[in-house]
Amino acid sequence: MKLSIIIPVYDVEKTLPRCIDSVLRQTFSDYEVILIDDGSPDQAGTICDEYAARDKRIRVIHQSNQGLSSARNTGIKASRGNYITFVDSDDFLGDNTLSILMTRLSAHPDYDILEYPFYWHYGETDQRLVKFGAHEYHNMRDYWLEGKAYTHTYAWNKIYARHLFDEVRFPDNCLFEDAHTLPQLLDKARLVATTEEGLYYYCSNPDGITRNPGSNGLSDLLDAHLRQLNHLQLYDRLSEYYCHVLNIQLDVYRMTRQGPVLPTPPLTSSAISSLPVSQKTKTKLRMLKLFGIKNLCKLHRVFQPARNRR
Repeated sequence: MKLSIIIPVYDVEKTLPRCIDSVLRQTFSDYEVILIDDGSPDQAGTICDEYAARDKRIRVIHQSNQGLSSARNTGIKASRGNYITFVDSDDFLGDNTLSILMTRLSAHPDYDILEYPFYWHYGETDQRLVKFGAHEYHNMRDYWLEGKAYTHTYAWNKIYARHLFDEVRFPDNCLFEDAHTLPQLLDKARLVATTEEGLYYYCSNPDGITRNPGSNGLSDLLDAHLRQLNHLQLYDRLSEYYCHVLNIQLDVYRMTRQGPVLPTPPLTSSAISSLPVSQKTKTKLRMLKLFGIKNLCKLHRVFQPARNRR
């Protein structure tokens, strides 16, 4: 079997049929669908069973509610495909996406991860198409920094070689689990590619945890990026990635008032001016240079609303 499609299911009876139907419409057919009913309180579990009764490629696993990470991990353990992909049950795939991507992987069996475009908040006023160009990354550091993978760590718009998950699982009891997991997968990968073909529809869920992460969620996200800064030995360097993590730190402080934990790299006026970031970010860096991280956090808490980031 070529591909395992893992779909966690929880409280999604309204969107689940659209998700599964988008998979069944694919022209590529050498796949299995693993639906993990994570103790869903609505009729989603029954819907899973109904689809499995109609299509032998669909398997259903019912478990008590343990969270998204656990559901994905259950699917990984049960998977039999050479490749793995994830689809969230309130999202869906564009027509012919799997055929396009699997044809590309057949032509390039050395790809460990293939990432493809997605619509962000599809159907909402802030909907936008996100593309990454057609690139190959032999150096995972380049993918993370130059490809800015830290801004799109999502599990769902990628197809993975099965072996990457031999010793990697999503962390339990953790929000923004993707940001913790992708760096571990990249440690095992030798070649990552991005393509402008295929399409994933990420649909906004106003009740979802990424729209309402709370202080614990943003703290989990900050911790993931602090680990990666340390892993890449970038604590003492000013970079676009550092600016990304700085913004998360500011939001964490705003919500928790806990002392900032992000170290400050050496800052010079010339380094700040030459950095390819917005003027707003450069202003934050100049304030960081003048006042220090704690005072900058205090100012941000007064004047800026918190924002959700990956």
